[in-house]
Amino acid sequence: MSLIDLLREALDGPGLLTGDDMAAWSQDWTGQFAWTPLCVARPRDTAQVSAVLKAAHGARVPVVPVSGHTGLAGGSYGEGAVMLSLDRMNAVEDIRSDARLAVVQAGVILSDLHAAAGAADLNFPMTFGARGSARIGGLLATNAGGSNVLRYGNTRDLVLGLEAVLADGRVVDLMSDLHKNNTGYDLRHLLIGSEGTLGVITRAVLKLVPQPRAYVTAMVATQTLLGALEVLNRLQDLTGGAVEAFEYMPADYLKAYADMHPGTRAPFAQDHAVNILVELGATAPRDVTPGPDGSVPLMGYLEDVLATMMEDGAVVDAVVAQNDTQRSEMWARREAAAELAYARPNVLVNDIAVALDKIGIFLEQADTVLTGIDPGARTSVVAHLGDGNVHYSVQLANPEAKNAVMEAVEDVVLSLGGSFSAEHGIGLAKRPSMARRKDPVALDMMRAIKAALDPHDILNPGKLLPE
Repeated sequence: MSLIDLLREALDGPGLLTGDDMAAWSQDWTGQFAWTPLCVARPRDTAQVSAVLKAAHGARVPVVPVSGHTGLAGGSYGEGAVMLSLDRMNAVEDIRSDARLAVVQAGVILSDLHAAAGAADLNFPMTFGARGSARIGGLLATNAGGSNVLRYGNTRDLVLGLEAVLADGRVVDLMSDLHKNNTGYDLRHLLIGSEGTLGVITRAVLKLVPQPRAYVTAMVATQTLLGALEVLNRLQDLTGGAVEAFEYMPADYLKAYADMHPGTRAPFAQDHAVNILVELGATAPRDVTPGPDGSVPLMGYLEDVLATMMEDGAVVDAVVAQNDTQRSEMWARREAAAELAYARPNVLVNDIAVALDKIGIFLEQADTVLTGIDPGARTSVVAHLGDGNVHYSVQLANPEAKNAVMEAVEDVVLSLGGSFSAEHGIGLAKRPSMARRKDPVALDMMRAIKAALDPHDILNPGKLLPE
């Protein structure tokens, strides 16, 4: 039997797509990568995932796991491959309120998990602009970050257990609900962030946190990035770590947003160089119970810090959201980052991380080397300022300068002790960076692990590891 025949036998009617029906699985969101798969397999349970991988392993045909199509690094490119979509495995199997955990299938859309947890007055504290289409399997495969890493950590920090299917179809059951489990190598963390090259994650046990009773959100303008960090540190000290997001948007980013969305209100009456979206979240009654004047203490904390720093001159402007509509407007600006970056042609996206106090140095040095290589290039910058992750997108005036710009930016990042990949993953886009920058011994270890778990290299081949 051909592989297609084997897969048709293993999957039910809508479980196997070919021809024109594969269109939605033949390109990524950015539009920079397109391909023609052999077929699209859409299993409905772990047993069918196992059958697909067993058949592909026997035929030595590559399998590319695909999630919500929201990746930015070409990780789902699959020319001639079996695209393995878990979109039909989309059940939130259990919300265990007392233990504050969720058991989910990998095809669950992030916003659906938010809704299910919210119904139990809990929250899965991972969020970003693509939450309405990104799926849990993709978050796990890339160890996704997002806007709340500052308080809750990356995806890896929110996972207790996993189930995954290996290249040969064997199922590994790591579905622990324990916070402590010191029984050998942590295979869970090995699979998280492996971008589907070591196994296909099918289910997970995820941590939940209490749903904040109140949010306070503001736009704050400071003289410098270091001044913004002073705001962050004061708020963290005053609130006991209640800062959920601390997002940097420079003036040219806000202008680009206004140009793309005419008619939207500007955050301030005048332009400022350093603009920060800050959000606090709290659950304690002492922080969220309105006082006699109707004010929420959490808002008072923020206003006190901002007033003091405005007197000092470190803060030059501030607007605190007074309702959900204003809060949504503030977040809409920040969450349009990918839309703004990819609206331009010849875009190179650098997703880097440096220490918090080195972000300003990175931006200054990166701009300098960029001007030297491609004087007509334009940048679009946003940053998770609270965790050091900078999205430094470049619209190249000279497309042939792409590699030179990427290498030069990497030089700056590594000189500051940073990372050339913070949260988007490696995929195809950053394989050259891995070859140039990753420690050779670390690469040898990774290749040995890959060879042990996937000896025929069928799982997402050509991604992450350089040749």
